[in-house]
Amino acid sequence: MRPMKPLHPKALFWIAILFLGLLITPSLQAAEPIKIGVITTLTGPEAPLGSAQKNGYDLALKAINAKGGVLGRPLELVYEDDGGKTQGAISAVESLIGRHKVVAIAGAYTSQSTFSAAGIANRNGIPFLCPTGASDEITRQGFEWVFRINAPSAVYATSMMEALRRTVKPKTLAIIHESTLFGSSTAKSIQEDAKKNGIDVRLVEQYEKGAADFKPTLLKIKGTQPDVVFMVSYVQDAILLMRQAHEVDLNPKAFAGAGAGFTTAEFLEGAGADAEYLLTNTQWAPDQPFPGSKEFAADYQKTYGRPPTYHSAESYAAVLVLADAISRAGGTDRAKLRDALKQTDLKTLFGPIKFESYDGFTNQNRHEMPVLQILNGKYITVWPPAFATGKIISPIPPWKERAKR
Repeated sequence: MRPMKPLHPKALFWIAILFLGLLITPSLQAAEPIKIGVITTLTGPEAPLGSAQKNGYDLALKAINAKGGVLGRPLELVYEDDGGKTQGAISAVESLIGRHKVVAIAGAYTSQSTFSAAGIANRNGIPFLCPTGASDEITRQGFEWVFRINAPSAVYATSMMEALRRTVKPKTLAIIHESTLFGSSTAKSIQEDAKKNGIDVRLVEQYEKGAADFKPTLLKIKGTQPDVVFMVSYVQDAILLMRQAHEVDLNPKAFAGAGAGFTTAEFLEGAGADAEYLLTNTQWAPDQPFPGSKEFAADYQKTYGRPPTYHSAESYAAVLVLADAISRAGGTDRAKLRDALKQTDLKTLFGPIKFESYDGFTNQNRHEMPVLQILNGKYITVWPPAFATGKIISPIPPWKERAKR
């Protein structure tokens, strides 16, 4: 057998290059993902709504990456659980900035967590997009790196109060609200609107989130005989409030809830028949005439086996907004991304999104909130007339009369 000739050095060189190319080609083809940080609540009492928020984020991520991602790169969402607590949000935002090196952050769920995280992001020059936290103060700090797509708490008050004035026509009002930033801010706006429109606020009662018994407070409210009882609560408190309002036989012309805990499947299940006739405003409803709204609701129902809350629509829209801004910025430079966010003008399933500065707000989307009423165990849009698929029922029947039906 003839001995093999040694390979020429040049041939060896090119073989080596080819071999290395085979090794590294997969990593070149797999583009580096664009990391976006997400803060939400996945443990603790607010976990059901934090989970709904996460579901919306995940559906948006799936849809965007299925279409090729952004600028030829996949998006990646890096989650941090704040446990519904301020310190948890602080730790979360510090981890996302310092350890994960994300290009932007979306979150959180509660106003208190959002307010704390937004301030840290702003100091560090990280674009921060708020999808849900509603306290007015979040976008009233003059933060140039903080943006909000949802309506602030002032609109929770004005949208519901307008619906009540036009339909229920109350002369008196009682307010019960949880004591965090969301509850306090919304209750303040309700009182301001009532005063402006000549409605007598008979009582304002504040409580610590997670209260075990509302009966003494509800009996106190009952003694003032208000036309409307306006509640600002998260889901577990909302359930208990309606159960115990029935137990103490509190019978206003209308019960009104400020979104949040009153707009979820968990509330409907937990409060059961006691939820009937409740009015609540919401940031979004599936029957609103926005592009992709009904399709999103159907996809969510198919994927998770239950209808989406407005929190899911907000988080879905948040990912769309960030993807759009990254695309227009041409990359992940944070300053360019911030500037692109300022120029956002996007039509989404959540509604039009455009950030403006007005009435002391900075980088705030103007968003109209519809009002729903629970009728036959379902949320029906009853206000404004342009969106309504049903009419407000008021005065609502007393509890004893309901039992006979």
